[in-house]
Amino acid sequence: MADKPLTKTQILNELAERSGVAKKDVSEVMEKLEGLIEESLGKKGPGVFTMPGLMKIAIKTRKAQPARVGRNPQTGDEIQIPAKKAKKVVKVTALKKLKEMVH
Repeated sequence: MADKPLTKTQILNELAERSGVAKKDVSEVMEKLEGLIEESLGKKGPGVFTMPGLMKIAIKTRKAQPARVGRNPQTGDEIQIPAKKAKKVVKVTALKKLKEMVH
């Protein structure tokens, strides 16, 4: 593999070559996987998608942060830091098999 990350086209080509399946079919499977992830993480889904052995993708709610007084580290002046609303964030957790691949 090269030093640069693979592009979507390169990934499709590699999967087609390694599996012996047509590139068009691999592309369709990738689109279906994308749709499945979207459904799982959507409003009506469970909010979690697991790719067995590789990763777990989950929607978490980050708590609202109240306004507070901070300090400018360069000047030492007090500054007002505005409040932040609660928001949903995507968390991706590497599972055992993926962790073992990099160690």
